[in-house]
Amino acid sequence: MSNGMEMVEHDSQVAYILKGYPRTSETFITNEIRLLEKMGVGLSIFSVKKLEGQKNHAMVKDINAPVTYLPQADPLSETRFSRWIKDNLPKFSDSHLKLFKRKPLPYLSALAECLAMTFQYRTGWLAPPREVFIKEFLQAGYIANAVLETKKIRHMHAHFCHGSTTIALYASKMSGIPFSFTAHAKDIYLKELNPGNLLQKKMRRAEFLVTCTGANEEHLQQLAPKGTKIHRIYHGLDTKLFSNNEETVQDKSEELPVVLSVGRLVEKKGFDYLIRACAILKEKGHRFQCRIVGGGDGYTDKLKALINDLNVEEIVDLHGAVTQEELREIYKQATLFALPCLVVDNGDRDGIPNVLVEAMSMRVPVISTDISGIPELITDDVNGLLVPEKNAEAMADAIERLLTQPELRQKLSEAGRARVCSDFDSQVTTLDLKELFISRLANGSEVLHECCAGH
Repeated sequence: MSNGMEMVEHDSQVAYILKGYPRTSETFITNEIRLLEKMGVGLSIFSVKKLEGQKNHAMVKDINAPVTYLPQADPLSETRFSRWIKDNLPKFSDSHLKLFKRKPLPYLSALAECLAMTFQYRTGWLAPPREVFIKEFLQAGYIANAVLETKKIRHMHAHFCHGSTTIALYASKMSGIPFSFTAHAKDIYLKELNPGNLLQKKMRRAEFLVTCTGANEEHLQQLAPKGTKIHRIYHGLDTKLFSNNEETVQDKSEELPVVLSVGRLVEKKGFDYLIRACAILKEKGHRFQCRIVGGGDGYTDKLKALINDLNVEEIVDLHGAVTQEELREIYKQATLFALPCLVVDNGDRDGIPNVLVEAMSMRVPVISTDISGIPELITDDVNGLLVPEKNAEAMADAIERLLTQPELRQKLSEAGRARVCSDFDSQVTTLDLKELFISRLANGSEVLHECCAGH
């Protein structure tokens, strides 16, 4: 790499716009930031929310990027909008006043677009204006002003293509700094998150967009305006961190087998079908323990009720969220890993769940469903097992195969590790993202000088 390019890396920055940081369930974002820093990309992080009660992974300590937490805006649903404005506008007014003085025409243009969007994207002709855009405009103005004051940020990148990217869209229009975004799962498929042609508007205005599966890429290509640059970059994994020696995964016949599953306790993970599969296997006389590890929400109570109804309390254990370090030790105890992902009625789904990649990297044989991007990772009967979604009987049959066939477990565990090391090593996947950012930072020099001239 030329000295000029090295100067771009050290003197320029990409602003990461995130809904919350650091979030326990979004290790893929934290790892991405950590690796980009190691590769020489300058970063600043803007977090809309300051998260409380989160378990932080050890890698967070390795990140040096400055983190700016936006003023904490109250939820819109808890009060009338007029009251909300009165209470929250003062938190952002200073930044907006500075921004208006610095760039009055772009500011007014963005404000006009925001107000138009509150009517354009409401749920119906008689529905009230979509007030969330006002909230996101206020947050965007805070970021835009901060970006211009740093005089170093030449590009903005948002994760998830709904709220964070709407903020980036406004911030870009007000500051003149270009933006891009990464689209993941429900943010792509749930129409209410990007009503009307809002997603197409974002795609058209972004310098590029990234998505994490080929299935997502194909879907986005069908929606994309002409000229949209879409890059498929898999979420990578630190395969050295998630590794397990061969001795550890040898025969565990003298131990009670452990069926492991990991993920947020939400409908699209399909945990209810795993619980039903466990009940089927119990009726067949199999002895095993099922551990479901992940943070809970409103769906947790439904799972607990199902466990009680099926009388599998002594088999199925719901465990709370853990750190990556704790999870690695849990993987080492697993006989197999099962994640029966499904497509929810509203279209929500996973892309390629990172926990599948982690389990395979740890040489744990995996079972999942043949939906979304999962077949891009797992080839049935080669490096894992695939079953139809929403089918407890098929899941039970697959678990039974792995419980009773140690040779199959060994074959799939080794092939799974090889698959991850071949195409999902983060040292390789993050390089593609780095090159996109370095190109933007190099091309953004003139934009930055124009934006900051005289300031």
